[in-house]
Amino acid sequence: MTYDLVLALSLFALVSSITPGPNNLMLMASGANFGFRRTIPHMLGVGIGFTLMIVLVGIGLVQIFDLYPISHQILKVVSVIYLFWLARKIANAAPPERDVANESTPITFIQAALFLKWSY
Repeated sequence: MTYDLVLALSLFALVSSITPGPNNLMLMASGANFGFRRTIPHMLGVGIGFTLMIVLVGIGLVQIFDLYPISHQILKVVSVIYLFWLARKIANAAPPERDVANESTPITFIQAALFLKWSY
């Protein structure tokens, strides 16, 4: 990896980690709702998940797109389908019901590291 690529990747990692974004807003909301101690797994998951993403990009996972250009088009199509699926779920979602017996819980380490939160 050339010096220019390492510098660009490092700057991207720095800027992405210190600017307010969805992860920081989720952590703020989780801390306000569940407290600092119960939010620690979420914080660790976000930090490790982001680091894993940067490492995978750094070791050259992006070269797959260079070797197989069709994979980039496939990723675009799958991403658009996923966004439409999410939009449909949001548009058809019923208002949340308050269930005192089954209170919400903070996001777990694995959910945060893999950027997942499944609630049905």
